[in-house]
Amino acid sequence: MRKTIVMCGLGLAMLLVAGASESRADDAEWTVLFDGRTLSGWSQKNGTATYRVEDDSIVGKTNEGSPNSFLCSEKSYGNFELEFEVKVHDKLNSGVQIRSQTTDGTPAGRVNGPQVEIESSGSGGAEAGYIYGEATGRGWLTPDERRKLHKHFKDGEWNHFRVIAKGPRIQTFINGTPIEDLTDEAIYKTHPKGFIGLQVHGIGRGEGPYEVAWRKIRLRELD
Repeated sequence: MRKTIVMCGLGLAMLLVAGASESRADDAEWTVLFDGRTLSGWSQKNGTATYRVEDDSIVGKTNEGSPNSFLCSEKSYGNFELEFEVKVHDKLNSGVQIRSQTTDGTPAGRVNGPQVEIESSGSGGAEAGYIYGEATGRGWLTPDERRKLHKHFKDGEWNHFRVIAKGPRIQTFINGTPIEDLTDEAIYKTHPKGFIGLQVHGIGRGEGPYEVAWRKIRLRELD
């Protein structure tokens, strides 16, 4: 009996070691886009909202009268899996750009491309996780019939987003729940690769200030 217990213990230990090795190998595939201390690797495009680092997160704050602002990764990505956590004021709309670009490729050019919607649920639910075509002239990329209001986004709390972009297919998840599975050949043709952008939506005069915060931003490139 004693020998059986020892063998089970060794087997369990081996499984734990194997599991730890697999976890480390998996972690090695990911690139941390935000180091929790600085905005190194990011630059702002459009708008006059402000971005700062606070409590291991990037905090974007609205500026009255400003158009949409974006804090963008300096590197471009094509096929990838992206994860981040986000918390947003219930009166502020936000989003994360993927495979995005600027008009004419200039720093001052208008940011455009697919955007993963970030929006508080409120009393009636929200469109968080669906795909919008920021400044593409198309509006929502998620078809109207699939864009159902839901309450998977937890207001006032950190929410985990997962985005998988591979070829023309974009999948999104909020707190582990699948939200969108979009295949859009047209947007892939115009935006096959581009930067990641953290949006602070523009507000009108006399509104705000409102804040949105992101943390634990990481990305794994896919073949």
